[in-house]
Formats: sequence, C-alpha cells, structure tokens
Amino acid sequence: MRIVMMSTGTFAEPTFEALLASPHQVVGLVTQPDRAVGQERGSTRQTGQGMKAIAQERGVPVFQPERINTPEGVEGLRQWQPELLVVAAYGQILSNDVLAVPERGGINVHASLLPKYRGAAPVAWAIYHGEAQTGVTIIQMSPRLDAGNMLAQEAVAISPEETAGELEARLAPLGARLALQTIQEIEVGRTKSLTQDASLVSKAPKLTKEHGLIDWTRPAQAVCNQIRAMQPWPTAYTFWRRESKPAQRLMILKAKPTEKQASGNASSGQIVAATDLPHVVQVVAGDGRLVDILEIQPAGKKRMTMADFLRGHPAQPGDFLGDETGQK
Repeated sequence: MRIVMMSTGTFAEPTFEALLASPHQVVGLVTQPDRAVGQERGSTRQTGQGMKAIAQERGVPVFQPERINTPEGVEGLRQWQPELLVVAAYGQILSNDVLAVPERGGINVHASLLPKYRGAAPVAWAIYHGEAQTGVTIIQMSPRLDAGNMLAQEAVAISPEETAGELEARLAPLGARLALQTIQEIEVGRTKSLTQDASLVSKAPKLTKEHGLIDWTRPAQAVCNQIRAMQPWPTAYTFWRRESKPAQRLMILKAKPTEKQASGNASSGQIVAATDLPHVVQVVAGDGRLVDILEIQPAGKKRMTMADFLRGHPAQPGDFLGDETGQK
C-alpha cells in the first residue's frame, strides 16, 4: 500500500520506523516546518532522532508546508498519490480536502483511551488528572479533532511515579504495533469500527508554560501528579518566598506525597520542619498533607537534589512556595 506519514512529535518515530520496515511503500513524510531550538511542536517536546532526519536517512521525500489545508498543501500531497495517510502527533487538524486525497482516507495514532483526552497533550493530562490507566487508540481520520470512529485500542497501566515523557516513550511502540495491525485489516477489508461515546469526551489541550505553575491549594497527590505530568516540558515550577528576600523561581522535578498531616495552623504552600528527613523540604498541600520535594532546578542552574540545594540555601519553617506575588 502507498502510505504517506504525517507527523512531527517523537511519539510518531516508532510508527514511522515500523512502516519503513514493513512491505508497504512509504512514499512521503509530511511534517511541520523546521523550528528554532525550543520551539519544536509535539505533545511533550521530547528530543528524538527527528522525523525529518529519519526520512532523509531512508530516502523518503519530505514535505513541510506551514499549513497543509491550503490548495498548495493539498496539491503537494496529491502528487505522491497515496492510498492511506498515517497520522501521529502531526500538529494540524486535517480538512476534508486533505482527507479526500488518499482513496482509503487516513488513520490517526492517538495516545489516549478515546474518547478521553482528545487533543495535543493526552499523556500529560491523563497523569495530571490522576488516571490509573491510559493507552493508544487508532481512529479513522475526520475533520473534527480526534473524533473519528475507533479502529483499535489497547490500555496500559500508569505507574505511580511515571512522568509524561516516560509514559509517552512506553506508549509509542504500542502505537506502532496497533497502526500496523490496523493497516493490515484495512488492506484485507476486515476493519471493525466503534463510534466514540460523546458523553465521555474530555479535552487534552496543548501545554503552555503557565500549566507548570503549581497551585499548592490542591491536594498533595494532585500536586505530585502535576509535577510528573509537566515533564519533560513545560516543567512544574513554583516560587520560594522568604522574608526580606526576592521570590526565587524553582523548577520542581521530583516530589512525592506523604501520609503526614501538617500540624497547627500551617497554610498551603508553607514549608514545615523536616528534622526526620533533613535531605528534603516538606510543603503543606491543600488537603493538609505534606509533600516531600526531592529534586529541583533553580533558575539558570543545573538539576540537583534537594539536599545539595539546602547546603547553600537553608530552608526555614515559615518560608512559602507559591506564585510570584504570594497569592497561592
């Protein structure tokens, strides 16, 4: 089958590699235009080999339109005469004109158990909301965002300390396997489709830097879920506020909830004494439970353990973590 791959994010790399190793003819890659460092598009902005690099290494033609839905974009795609589009982490919604180019339409490899988490960052939002499992769904492409009929789906458990980057890397090979399985079923005319239940739809919008700001009024587990969900990008962060000193921005890279409850009238975001754990900082969450901060990255510095940071920046009970203005 003549296939065009449409993808940008690293999640798609195993699918692309699997297609190139299959008997199918990959006649082209459509990917986003080259971006400056730090501006790459993709669900978690991980660093991989790169779709364009893989294509060039294997002699696959590359098309990088700013907008695929323009007449020029459609015509560029049509010149390859594809039978099927395989889409994964591409970054643009496809129009009816684009989907009409291949005779068999297109399939999308999506990293969630649809209809949950439609959108650009399904892995991160599944972790953020404390889901116990997620997975990969293969859908028939439609002009509506991730709304097509489901052709295949498989679930996996989310590990308690797994970050979005780690989970996405684990889901990517599963997506490749399900994509090849679905293409084989399309080829022999044995696909089975299931309509998505509209009442179960939830959204997974594109992440922004603002999504990383920790709200310490949330429960301890929710705070830790956010920290995991925001890695590797945009990374969870907070501001250390100390008396008579400017607020210091800290990226929080690793934390865990405890079963300990804050005593007295401690407020959300307040740092409390941790004499039994001198290598960590404990912070009060919105449910009164304490969160252990284990690894951080101060602005402009390298990642470090909390123990290393505390050697030069001793924490005092009564210091607060929150936003820069002291609102939370």
